[in-house]
Amino acid sequence: MMKLSSPSHGIFFIFFALVCLNLASATTKYNVLNFGAKPNGRTDSTNAFLNAWNAACGSTDPTLIYVPKGRYLLGSMAFKGQWITIRIDGTLVAPVDYHVLGKSANWLSFEGVSGVSIIGGAFDAKGTSLWACKASHTDCPSGASTLSFTNSNNIKMNGLMSLNSQMFHIVINGRQNVHVQGVKIIASGNSPNTDGIHVQLSSNAEIINCCSIKTGDDCISICPGTENLWIERDLKEEGVQNITVTKTTFSGTQNGLRIKSWARPSSGFVQGVRFTNSVIPLLLTKIIARATSIAQSGTTKSPYLFS
Repeated sequence: MMKLSSPSHGIFFIFFALVCLNLASATTKYNVLNFGAKPNGRTDSTNAFLNAWNAACGSTDPTLIYVPKGRYLLGSMAFKGQWITIRIDGTLVAPVDYHVLGKSANWLSFEGVSGVSIIGGAFDAKGTSLWACKASHTDCPSGASTLSFTNSNNIKMNGLMSLNSQMFHIVINGRQNVHVQGVKIIASGNSPNTDGIHVQLSSNAEIINCCSIKTGDDCISICPGTENLWIERDLKEEGVQNITVTKTTFSGTQNGLRIKSWARPSSGFVQGVRFTNSVIPLLLTKIIARATSIAQSGTTKSPYLFS
């Protein structure tokens, strides 16, 4: 499992960061078409989206940014602000050339935000050509995660779909009070380092009613610093503190529920993990709890609970 390093902002396309403050729930609509966005999938709409965000930030009214049906070509962007809802009925499309996003840490990054919601929409990162580059062992960029929230609070994601991310699909890093519901994640089974939802240094998060997570790496990766995480329904792989996984169905996986650590000295621990009401095919290995580094310096506190 990979650890995230500090994000790099060197890119070839366009990188913007906007800061805003809006102190209420969303009511006033800002349509990206009114700011020059083109729903043809070919015209760069990066500036239009950023101008819509800037207008929403500058409004004294509750705000909603609306993305109608269509395909919108976007470069790498970073957003900062509070209390904005983004409703997406269309598809956000990354540039075909993987180098454009490949040297960025993230495609769409929300940093230090609070009260931001993303409802619906598809995010097509076009990562297949970068995966092919990596498979050929040539000099390739690392790739960008599709959607990242860092050091943020009170975040909601509902009903969105992530397609063919270059790296991780959704990153939850240093966040509190996060609600992820009804997401769909799709990437090839041989796509490298394309974790579906990556959680670290975060607390009070829930991932529920996911429609489907099919990707080439961990469906949900849970890393150090994660506390009070609730995951429910239709997950395909699993593995800090106070973790509950319930009502899950496993299909097309090599194993069922798994807890693992790396074969190296570690001060980490697994504590308060509960699996309940899981459906696992008879041919699968049901439960694996393997901690190869525990004998050196890692520890396992309180027992695992299986039911």
